[in-house]
Amino acid sequence: MTDNVTSNRETMGFQAEVKQLLQLMIHSLYSNREIFLRELISNASDACDKLRFEGLHNSALFENDSELTIHVSYDKEAKTLTISDNGIGMSRDEVINNLGTIAKSGTREFFTQLSGDQQKDASLIGQFGVGFYSAFIVADKVSVLTRRAGEKIDQGVSWESDGGGEFAIEMVERAPRGTAITLHLREGQEDLLNGTKLRTIIHKYSDHIVQPILMNKEEWKDNAQQVLDEEETINQAFALWARPKTEISDDEYKGFYKHVGHDYEDPLAWTHARVEGRQEYTLLLYIPARAPFDLWERDASHGIKLYVRRVFIMDDATQLMPHYLRFVRGVVDTNDLPLNVSREILQESKDIEAIRSGCTKKVIGLLEDMAVKDPEKYTKFWDVFGRVLKEGVGEDFANKDKIAGLMRLASTHTNSPGETVSLADYISRMKEGQDKIYYITADTFNAAKNSPHLEVFRKKDIEVLLLTDHVDEWVVSNLSAFEGKPLVSVAKGGLDLGKLEDEAEKQEQEKDAGAFKELTDKIKASLSERVKEVRVTHRLTDSPACLVADVHDINANLARLLKASGQKAPVSQPILEINPRHPVVLRLQAEENKFDDWASVLFDQALLAEGGQLDDPASFVKRINQLMLEMSSS
Repeated sequence: MTDNVTSNRETMGFQAEVKQLLQLMIHSLYSNREIFLRELISNASDACDKLRFEGLHNSALFENDSELTIHVSYDKEAKTLTISDNGIGMSRDEVINNLGTIAKSGTREFFTQLSGDQQKDASLIGQFGVGFYSAFIVADKVSVLTRRAGEKIDQGVSWESDGGGEFAIEMVERAPRGTAITLHLREGQEDLLNGTKLRTIIHKYSDHIVQPILMNKEEWKDNAQQVLDEEETINQAFALWARPKTEISDDEYKGFYKHVGHDYEDPLAWTHARVEGRQEYTLLLYIPARAPFDLWERDASHGIKLYVRRVFIMDDATQLMPHYLRFVRGVVDTNDLPLNVSREILQESKDIEAIRSGCTKKVIGLLEDMAVKDPEKYTKFWDVFGRVLKEGVGEDFANKDKIAGLMRLASTHTNSPGETVSLADYISRMKEGQDKIYYITADTFNAAKNSPHLEVFRKKDIEVLLLTDHVDEWVVSNLSAFEGKPLVSVAKGGLDLGKLEDEAEKQEQEKDAGAFKELTDKIKASLSERVKEVRVTHRLTDSPACLVADVHDINANLARLLKASGQKAPVSQPILEINPRHPVVLRLQAEENKFDDWASVLFDQALLAEGGQLDDPASFVKRINQLMLEMSSS
């Protein structure tokens, strides 16, 4: 950033990302121009909320003016539109940081998500906290006058830019507390210099704002609209969540969500309730239609707006919602906390624990209701947030079974990863005599569906769940059973089909184990430390061999995930199971000269089939080529 100083006025260069953003605003989003007023009013509301919160600890910040309001005015002759508030305001450094840079870790991702679709691109503006720059959609120059609450009267700051590569900043005297943003409208934007037009936009997007939005009254006189000196409130200026549900329309609920969620799209669903008893609180919680950009960022702020007796306390009260529901947006307003509550107090508060539990149950209930009454909408939810919700199986013991019931998983009953079943669906299709829920974990849907471990299950038409999300390993390690049916991995331990196997099959397995014992012992000796055990199996029908993990050992898929994340996986050897009916195994039984090569190929093929990586791929290829040449010449 370069500075050119002339007396008190400085000219500075915008951050590169801001320049890119301004070009987007000016040239690409004209068809969504109304969003600028929504964003500037929303920012003004946030500024008032912040002053209300800081004023709880320092009442002098109010400067004998505690009535927080937002003003909208226009000047037809000057072709300007002004949005002002008497909220927290900004210091000089804050102006530079807030209006000259985008200080968010997700800035790069913001630009990668831009699609060229004006409607979708417009929806990202508020979500990424860059709503101020939307002013340049309709203005060719923007002026800001601000003074931070508590600063001296001569510590006001003036900021101005034409949306090019630079902005000017200077200190001014006698600036009022708060922020006033004046838009010098572009040619062709004169229709915004109309009270009726502005009121329509404000009612559409900002009617739910808690602070009064004031405009001068207007009346028709001599066939012209006259602006009066008297002001009037043009929004409801009342906490929407505090109103009875019967008095709130769906459009009002949706409008409020767009404010608290910084989202342009309507929410998928919401729940609004007043809870009375030992704790008294009101909640209004929303399920978004799409994931926030920072859903997977560990340090991102995910939480609910907390109010105490309708006084804003904090923006991201993470203690009010478990981490696996971090996509939920909304507000909680309680009567039981002190106005000077801190994050430390929230962490230790029994009242907060009860509110958190109540909010969690409401959200889970909302999802259960959606899953039953509107499966198509629930599918949309699951596609976006399913991986996050699964985390709750391990995080929330009290609601583990309910979360498990909400899961939607691919299975051999479906044809693609997009088609899913619930655990209840699975149980309803279980074979007579089946007492287990079978699953397999793998890196991809195709790897799971084509795994050799499924061969006997396909033969007997037994459904198997195909789990391919990384979080699924965490899920099955914490979910041992569902509705009394144990979850069993088809790639771990010995094959146990219980009553699904008849007595003849069991006798055949025992017979084969004895007949091939010499071969399994010989393979074990050849492979040495690469395997824990070699045994005959009847889980295979088409493949010659497969690898399984012992009952108490870590499976191969989880070991790969741990390694990929930089963690150490416990060292364990797999068990090699061979198919006694396969020609390759029968050839191996008769082999004398190249036994070690055949045994290695059998093991390496089984390792590849389950998604593993060879320690020495070159030797594997060389060994295969040699065996192929010998077979072709014999």
